[in-house]
Amino acid sequence: MSRLYEVMFIVRPDVADEEVDKLIAGFTTSVTNGGGVVKSAEKMGRRKLAYLVRKFADGNYVLLTLEAGGPVVQELERRLRVSEPVIKFITVRMDEEEKRLTKLKSLRASRRKLSAEPAAAPVEAAAESVPASV
Repeated sequence: MSRLYEVMFIVRPDVADEEVDKLIAGFTTSVTNGGGVVKSAEKMGRRKLAYLVRKFADGNYVLLTLEAGGPVVQELERRLRVSEPVIKFITVRMDEEEKRLTKLKSLRASRRKLSAEPAAAPVEAAAESVPASV
């Protein structure tokens, strides 16, 4: 079963851009060889880290959006783990996140409808209760 994932990884700051491109290409071929599809690969540039990671204060961020099955993602994570230039990574399953967000949006919309309907009803009731002599 194919699911949507986001994989963000941080590459050491002393790695050249060409090497980062090679890393991204290697990871995308790993995903496509496993039967997955890389929707996008975005280099987000060099940023300061919140804390030291392997004695580095900053790193090059890369975001991969992919659609693949569990074994493909496990293999990608294994490759990220053993790749020396990668100092940190995280994988997030986005289909669950999108499902949660749509549920939250529908819940908020239903609450807005409920709060809008009672607000209109008292105004009408107040208009009906006004004496005719006024």
